[in-house]
Amino acid sequence: MTAYILRRLLLMIPTLLGILFVSFVVVQFAPGGPVERVIAQLSGDDVSATARISGGGSEVSRQGAGNASMSDPVVSKYRGAQGLDPQFIKELERQFGFDKPAHERFLLMIWNFARFDFGKSYFRDTKVIDLIIEKLPGSVSLGLWMTLITYLISIPLGISKAMRDGSRFDVWTSGVVIIGYAIPGFLFAILLIVLFAGGSFFSIFPLRGLTSDNFWALPWYAQIADYFWHLTLPLISMILGAFATMTLLTKNSFLDEIRKQYVVTARMKGLTERRVLYGHVFRNAMLIVIAGFPGAFIGAFFSGSLLIETIFSLDGLGLLGFESVLNRDYPVVFATLYIFSLVGLVVGLISDLTYTWIDPRIDFEAREA
Repeated sequence: MTAYILRRLLLMIPTLLGILFVSFVVVQFAPGGPVERVIAQLSGDDVSATARISGGGSEVSRQGAGNASMSDPVVSKYRGAQGLDPQFIKELERQFGFDKPAHERFLLMIWNFARFDFGKSYFRDTKVIDLIIEKLPGSVSLGLWMTLITYLISIPLGISKAMRDGSRFDVWTSGVVIIGYAIPGFLFAILLIVLFAGGSFFSIFPLRGLTSDNFWALPWYAQIADYFWHLTLPLISMILGAFATMTLLTKNSFLDEIRKQYVVTARMKGLTERRVLYGHVFRNAMLIVIAGFPGAFIGAFFSGSLLIETIFSLDGLGLLGFESVLNRDYPVVFATLYIFSLVGLVVGLISDLTYTWIDPRIDFEAREA
């Protein structure tokens, strides 16, 4: 198993390099960029997610405006740069690192990322790693509670559906599950806002944020209530699709085990259905469900919260990534991509190891050999 783990860890290196390389190449051909954004702000045409530029590293002024030549190559390659001093444009390129060739910028980024040095945000006066740590609690809250609630609901429901396969209960719950899976989470979030967050009907739940403005002045029990009061609508929106997937996965896993010969033998020995289910079937059937827990959490933590965080204005990694892409804040974009990819690869390895922990009969190393 040690050799298998080492191979998987070594394979993470080219995988990460490939992900970063493809993303870096795409960014080179994408329209716009941090220099263009500064120019757009100077010309009054900025429509970025952040209303203003802040931070010492990206501070700009109109010094030298009006001294540029229309034919200057430095000015002409940026849309809207006419009228700005070429030296000013070159200084912007130097501040953002675009005075170096693309391959040098990529190699420098890889070297820094290998040391977990993500630099500073272009448009925020803070280090990228500090920014990520600041936004982490919001995303962790959504991912953790969504995964736990999904498992607590889906596993008992999936077992009940498997035990009553083909019954009326199984049919109508399957209908509800399929409808839930078919509704996009972001669309359901908008519906919940309209119905319960001051839209056209009721104003029961808050529309934005994880806590109220007076959160720290509340007693501890009121803080807990306030926290879950703010999480209610985002969690319901995110749970919908995951709940359907996990329920059907649990049901099908139990059905596969119930039909096996050892279950028939156990019943012939006179064991009760409860003893057969929880003494023999449960462990084998839950293998794939339990082993998938790390991956389910990471999926909810990283990908599932992007639109929900944006819709409910939750200050998490999803909203940070969205704003960074719009603002062309490349250090934040690449740092979050690197961290998400690295954590995803590590969690994939942990999921495989969880299989072997639950069922020692599974041996990935022997299979590869």
